[in-house]
Order: sequence, then structure tokens, then C-alpha cells
Amino acid sequence: MTKDNRDVVEILKSEREFLERGGYRESLRVPWRPPFIFEDSPTCINYGRQQRFLPCSECALMQFVPPDCREEKIPCRHIPLNAEGYTIDTYYRMGTQEELEAAMADWLRETIERLGRERAQGLCACAKSA
Repeated sequence: MTKDNRDVVEILKSEREFLERGGYRESLRVPWRPPFIFEDSPTCINYGRQQRFLPCSECALMQFVPPDCREEKIPCRHIPLNAEGYTIDTYYRMGTQEELEAAMADWLRETIERLGRERAQGLCACAKSA
């Protein structure tokens, strides 16, 4: 199970803000390549670490990675972003940066909304049973 105690909705909101601010357009840390989604943003549990990297299995985003992809070297690249099952990895292989960022923006918006609804329903259910 994950050891990342950050609130997943707050993580996703932070990621959405990073994306909207153009955080993936260019990087001062790695100017020779485009930044990688999640890996090169403050969302990553290893962002800014120089040593003692935490295993991806401890990241709160692992809940979005399909079980059969959780042992991949970079599991977050395998999060399905749309109904067709396209992942970050799919876009790296066959898409453009713009297509990837658009898919990410849609996925973040939809996931944040879904989790918000689920939380609200959970709170309502708890209040009714109290």
C-alpha cells in the first residue's frame, strides 16, 4: 500500500495548476528534453531528490495505475487517460506534446470532479448513518 500521505485530490489539483501554468513547456532542470508528465513536476514523490529515491509503489498516484502495470519502471506513465485506454506512454510513442497535455488536462479535470463527487456522497452517507 502507498505511504504517500498527501491528499490525492490536492495532488491532482496541484498537477492541473502546474500543467495550466505551462510547467511542461520547458524545464530548467533538463533543458535538453521536454519535461516528463508527473516525473518532472512537483507531483512526483521524488521531485527534487538527489538521492534516496522513494519507490513508486509509495506514491498516491499508484491507485490510478492498472494492477498489471504497477511493476513497470515508471508506473505513472501507464495511467489510462481516456476511454480508449491511451496512457502517457501511448502519447510519448504516438502523439504530440500538445495532444498529451490536452488528454492530461481532461483526465485531471474529470478525475478531480469524480473524486469530489465520491467524497461528497461518502460524507452524505456518513451523516445519514450518524
